[in-house]
Amino acid sequence: MDIGILGALDVRENGVSVTPTAPKPRQVLALLALHADRAVTVETLTEELWGQRPPRSARSTLQTYVMHLRELITPALERTGHGTGARTAKQVLRTVPGGYLLDSGEGTSDLREFERLAASGYRAMDVRDHPEAARLLRTALDLWTGPALADVPAGEYLRPQIRGLEESRLCALDRRIEADLRLGRHHELIAELTVLAGRHPTHESLCGQLMLALHRSGRRSDALGAYQRLRTTLVRDLGLEPSAALGELRRSILAAPADDTPGPLAQMG
Repeated sequence: MDIGILGALDVRENGVSVTPTAPKPRQVLALLALHADRAVTVETLTEELWGQRPPRSARSTLQTYVMHLRELITPALERTGHGTGARTAKQVLRTVPGGYLLDSGEGTSDLREFERLAASGYRAMDVRDHPEAARLLRTALDLWTGPALADVPAGEYLRPQIRGLEESRLCALDRRIEADLRLGRHHELIAELTVLAGRHPTHESLCGQLMLALHRSGRRSDALGAYQRLRTTLVRDLGLEPSAALGELRRSILAAPADDTPGPLAQMG
């Protein structure tokens, strides 16, 4: 089974889509796919679908959704000639004590591949292999086709899970940009960082990276302007001042020659 989570939900058995169109079965499959090869309890699925006040029919309705998913899996197995002598739908979507488990059968998962590549990229950063880090992290980020589970209605359990995935994406992006900056790709990064800083107006690391890219491109006033925009937003929305590291970066830009690299960038990462 091939599982796509980093964008629209896309689950395929032997290349055939088994992703339902109905919202609640889609939620069930999304939650099982997110935890592929691990059990998901009936309680977790029920909370995801109906929150803290499930209907009395919740358990039987959940069983109906599982049955519907198996009905989608069965023809996918049969159409590819795997319906007999191999796995059945009940072996792909298994009933386990207290819940259900989606058995990927050693298939692919874009989430697992992202995590593998990102971890390798972080290790490359740790040993200062910035070209390899930039390559690995860029490859990891290319797996994303949009917001995680973009077309799935998220309930009380999926919402924080999706936020966590997006934080992982932003962390990988932050480190990839840091690697590119250390490789001297300042001019190339300005447009991307300008968009990201606008999208995440209180993210200090992205602001610091934009400041550095602008400064190293001979745009000191624009770099200082980026700092001021962040400070204004932080004070207005959160009642906070920028961090000491970002303030030191600003002072370094004020004091440094235009072609010098301010020192505190590494401390901000």
